[in-house]
Amino acid sequence: MARPVPGGRSPRQPILLLLSALVTLPMSHPGRANAEAPATTDRPADPQALVSALRERILASDSATLALEGWCAEHRLAADPHLVAQRLPGPDKPLTAAQRARLAIGPDEPVRYRRVRLVCGTHVMSEADNWYVPARLTPEMNALLDETRTPFGRVVRALAPVRRTVAVRAPTPEAEPRPDDPLFEVDAVLATGAGQPFCEVVETYLGTALPSAAQ
Repeated sequence: MARPVPGGRSPRQPILLLLSALVTLPMSHPGRANAEAPATTDRPADPQALVSALRERILASDSATLALEGWCAEHRLAADPHLVAQRLPGPDKPLTAAQRARLAIGPDEPVRYRRVRLVCGTHVMSEADNWYVPARLTPEMNALLDETRTPFGRVVRALAPVRRTVAVRAPTPEAEPRPDDPLFEVDAVLATGAGQPFCEVVETYLGTALPSAAQ
């Protein structure tokens, strides 16, 4: 029979405590550990999945500028994800009667046209034809559009624009789009929060908007 130790503690207690601790430890299952570990892969994302994701983001947004800047930041296309609008030279393109109807303007209402390339760092995200009604913008907005490289979406943000898609077109997809390949084209009308249309755009998104395999 074991003698009691000073303080009333039995010499069996350390052994019992050790056995209790071992019982509570999780059992090791080598096969399950591999199954439950998060899957990791070094393979780049499928290019067509990226094209679909970009198109869905553009179509779901009221601002193509903000959507593209979010895309640039997410995929780390540049240290500064803010877009720059580079003006492209060329003659003005007149509005069609259908476009004037969508903008709710008569045949004599002045409209300004500009063609731009939206750039994030060294990535050309899109090229866009933009027709806008200057009388429906503020003088400050018109000055920014005339004198700076600020993207249209950032200039008119104070109007709380609502974007309505008119049409979406896509060429036959390439398995691996090249930087200059068009990915898809979007026609859209922008209206103020009060419902007054003030701009129509035709945007062509390019292969260089996609992150490279290294990213």
